Amino acid sequence: MTHPAIRTGSVAVITGGASGIGRAAALKFAATGMRLAIVDRDEDKLDGVKTELNAAGAAEVMVAPVDVSDREQLETFEAEVTDRFGGADILMNNAGIGRGSSCLGPLDDWDALLGVNLWGPIHGTQVFAPGMVARGRPGAIINTGSKQGITTPPGNPAYNVSKAGLKAFTEALAHELRSTEGCAITAHLLIPGFVFTGITGVSEKPAAAWTAEQTVDFFLASMNRGDFYILCPDNDVPRALDEKRMAWAVGDIIENRPPLSRWHPDYAEAFADFIRDDD
Repeated sequence: MTHPAIRTGSVAVITGGASGIGRAAALKFAATGMRLAIVDRDEDKLDGVKTELNAAGAAEVMVAPVDVSDREQLETFEAEVTDRFGGADILMNNAGIGRGSSCLGPLDDWDALLGVNLWGPIHGTQVFAPGMVARGRPGAIINTGSKQGITTPPGNPAYNVSKAGLKAFTEALAHELRSTEGCAITAHLLIPGFVFTGITGVSEKPAAAWTAEQTVDFFLASMNRGDFYILCPDNDVPRALDEKRMAWAVGDIIENRPPLSRWHPDYAEAFADFIRDDD
């Protein structure tokens, strides 16, 4: 089966669509003959991706430089999409940034990460979703999360908070959409593994990483099955290991362990035994 919103002539809006996972998804949608509306803060890449999408078979393509942390910019773009295409069928809130942070560190780091990674998808959803629902057509909203929003490892709390917040938002969104009479919009949380994109900060693909194209192929297959949680493996971490890491994280609450006990020296042996069990 294919998700009913993925069809010739449908309209897909993708934020952060000029590179990485967003670009790979746009190329897949273009091959289906869809109409694409791409935004990105990197203006230099937008013209290039527009050419690529036209060559890949997109029915029509529009691009615009948009900062998703600025709601007014998204509202302007939504009006342009509605004027040209009649509205959106797929919204992929994919734009994201990575930068360091600490709990007691500079506010600028928190503002930047939360602005793009959390407020960006919230703005995008609130700006585009009402029109999507009103169209009465099958549609989908895909939010790009992170495993760090589930296991919240030490080292970058602002990033973790942004992705944990996005998980909670997307779960609530799915519930609201399925509880809305006549709504044909589904919601999905894309949880990539280690993916070779610009955010990794390296010039050559590490052996452990998937390509953006592999991630999108997995994501589309999962979406077509109706999955909400699209938990992607990579070349280093299989799903079974992800599941155990996530189960241990929840176990901190159930077992009354210290927070982030996976990284606590007193629990190192217990965690190793937990991972080995049933392997």
